[in-house]
Parts: sequence; structure tokens; C-alpha cells
Amino acid sequence: MSKRRSAALTEAQCVSLAQKLLRERLCHQKLPDQPSGLDSQHKHLLELLRRTAVHGESNSVLIVGPRGSGKTMLLGCVLRELMSLKEVQKNVLLVELNGLLQTDDKIALKEITRQLHLENVVGDKVFGSFAENLAFLLEALKSGDRSSSRPVLFLLDEFDLFAHHKNQTLLYNLLDVSQSAQTPVAVVGLTCRLDVLELLEKRVKSRFSHRQVHLFSSLSFAQYVDVVLDQLRLPQDFPDHRFSTEWNRSVTRVCEDKCVEEVLKRNFNSSKDLRSLHSLLFLAVSRVCVSHSTLRESDLLEASRLISADSKANVLHGLSILELCLIIAMKHLNDTYDGEPFNFQMVHNEFKKFIQRKSHSIHKFEKPVVMKAFEHLLQLELVRPVDSGVCKVQREYQLMKLMLEHTQVMEALQKYPQCPTDVKQWALSAFG
Repeated sequence: MSKRRSAALTEAQCVSLAQKLLRERLCHQKLPDQPSGLDSQHKHLLELLRRTAVHGESNSVLIVGPRGSGKTMLLGCVLRELMSLKEVQKNVLLVELNGLLQTDDKIALKEITRQLHLENVVGDKVFGSFAENLAFLLEALKSGDRSSSRPVLFLLDEFDLFAHHKNQTLLYNLLDVSQSAQTPVAVVGLTCRLDVLELLEKRVKSRFSHRQVHLFSSLSFAQYVDVVLDQLRLPQDFPDHRFSTEWNRSVTRVCEDKCVEEVLKRNFNSSKDLRSLHSLLFLAVSRVCVSHSTLRESDLLEASRLISADSKANVLHGLSILELCLIIAMKHLNDTYDGEPFNFQMVHNEFKKFIQRKSHSIHKFEKPVVMKAFEHLLQLELVRPVDSGVCKVQREYQLMKLMLEHTQVMEALQKYPQCPTDVKQWALSAFG
């Protein structure tokens, strides 16, 4: 008995250790030793940034490519190699900005000051303009004899969002500094918009070097499956050799399954972004337990079902019958008036007509109760006001739009537990 228990414990430990190892691998992606298939881009970008870091030559460059094509990975590999050079390590300063976080120039300037550790130098000083403030920051970086300055690399993620800032002041000043000889600066922008240069003002565009590094995902489906195998296989130095051999065999078998191949193909066709693949594999690995200690086909199929589940349809399963009836009333109004906006009064009248016909199966609700149910649908964002509330209109008459497709409503009705037959028939009928 005790032997069996210790064996089961060892199995449990193996499963736990394998899950921990694979989860860490899927969540914390390490930079590859060399970016595969991007040799020319890697060489070009490294040389460009090396000229700034070592020789004090200012530059600007854009890395353009769809999401998941490896822009951040390429830049990470280049910076890792650059920072390994002795003359660069103690000399170069990095400033990382993101268009999603630094939504205006004031926030961006605060972040630049923080990352350059110049909060004490700036203190309570008041500057007349953005340019004056930036010039002061760069001046503060100069060495004691004022003759030389430390190179600064500005990395702008979601570069296209900075183009929406007022007057594009940040971009103008950074690119202006990169054009002048006062401070060695490299501005590196990352974006997934091919038309990004069209967003720039004339004065900004004229100061940009027009160097662009283009990345396009050239991953084939066979390579994609190889990535899946690499991500799921346990390393050779795994403590329990027998368990790792069994696990790796199960991974190969799962990837050869026709149904799993369909799931991977669907995922590959919708997005070549490996991050979405990692989410899928993470869910599959999380389903492994002691009762089935290796990966099975059903784990990947269930993970795919969870990841592609319609979140709005899931919200519908938790609604009350009254709220569901209001959504069906809105569906009928959409059919009748060809998708035109409706208001609460119209929905209430539609619902009342249904109640009068089927009064024996559905409870009669007072108007305030129906209004409360309607407001709950508004909170869940299943219904949305057409205007942003500029003109004052009574709540009952405010125009709304249903944010659900007909198929989503019908699917939710099929899965709704103990849904009254009359309600289902009402939904299926062409008009209320």
C-alpha cells in the first residue's frame, strides 16, 4: 500500500514539475540566440545602433511588420548584442516609451525624466515649451567637460499612436535632436501600420531618416507544428527520464492527430502570432492531471473550444427569462425595421404583445421591473445608446442598438437551461 502511494506521489510530482516547466516556458518567452530568418534585418539594425552607441552618430529607424512577426524579439536580440560590447555597457542610456501608456506628451516627458534618473535635476523648474524641457534633459546628460554627451536610445513601441499626439510635438523634437549634432540620439519606432509615414506631419517627416526595416511572417504550417512540438516537449535533463520519454511520445502522437491538426490549422490561418498559440498550449497543459499524466488530443480540443468561445453568448446564459425576452423583442424590432435603432418604449410594447398572447406561461411584469432589466442589459453592454447623450431625452425614448448577432441569440436560446417553449417559439417566428 505504501509503495503504491509513494509511486503515485512520484507521478504527481512529475506532472506538477512538467506543468511548472512548460508554463514558465509558455509565459516567459526567452530571446532566441539568433533570430531565425532575419539575418539581414538583424545586421542592419545592429550596425545602425552601434554607430550611435560607439561613434556618437544620431539615427532614426522604423521597424514595421504585422503583430507577432518578431519586431520586439528582433530589437531585443540587437540590444542584447549591443549591450555586450564593453564600450557600450556604461555609456548608453535606454528610454522605452509605449504609445498605449504615454498617451500625451506631458506623460511621455515625465517618463523620459524618470528613466534618465533626472527627477532631482529638474526639480521644480518651469519650462516654456516641450523643446526647452527636452533640451534641458539632454544637456544634463553631458559629461563634466561639456564636450561629449552620453548616447540615448529612444525606443517607441506603438509608434503610430504618438502621431496622434497634439502637433506631434514629441516626435518632432526627438527627430529634430537626432538631426542635429548636439546629442547622439537614436530613435527606434515599432509599428504594425504600413502607412505610418502618411500619419506624420510634413515638418516631422522631413526630419525622419526614412530608414525602415520590414518584417513579414514567413512561417509555414510545417514550421508552425514544429514550434508546437518544441514548446511542448520536455528537456532531456528532466529528473524522471521515463516520464519525459512518455510525455514526449504523447506530444508527437497528439500533433499527428487529424482533429488536432485541424485546430492548429485554424489557429495558424487566423493568426500567425505565436502568442495566441502559447495561450492555446497553456490551457491544454493546464488540463493534465495525475489521472491522465500525459497530453491527450481532447486536452487541445477543449483548450481550442475555450479560447474560441463567444464571450457574449456566454453572458446570455446567465440572464433572467425577462432579460432574454427583451433581447428577443429587440431582435424582432431589428427584423421589422431593418436594423434601425429602437428605444425602451418600443421594446416594452413588443414584449407586452407577446405577454398578451402567452399570458399563461410567462409572468406579467410591471413596467419599472422591465425598465430595470433593460438597464441591466445596458450595463452588460449588450445594448448600446446610439448617441453619446448630447441631447437630453427621457430614458424610455433614448435610441439604442442591439450589440448581438441573430446567430448568437439563437445559439444562447438552445443552450439556455429550462427555457420556456413559448419563448423559444417566439424567437424562431419571423416577426413578434
